[in-house]
Amino acid sequence: MSEAVADAVRVVRDSGLPHRLDSMFTTLEGEWDEVMDVVRRATEAVGRHGHRVSLVIKADIRPGHTGEMQAKVDRVEAILAQDATG
Repeated sequence: MSEAVADAVRVVRDSGLPHRLDSMFTTLEGEWDEVMDVVRRATEAVGRHGHRVSLVIKADIRPGHTGEMQAKVDRVEAILAQDATG
């Protein structure tokens, strides 16, 4: 599966959208149409490796907000930093 995932991640990286890769998921941030286009192309890239693709999508839609992928983490880290100095 690593080769198939790598092909999908290449599509994500080439898109230029803000993204984060971890051991279980790839997170994308952007406008609906541009994100869905990347998801489609990444799914097609994985599909070239076999006859079946499993896909999980979770969307957090907040009109007027950008940069939330990192901002959410920053808010939690700030609280944890207060605990450490507290």
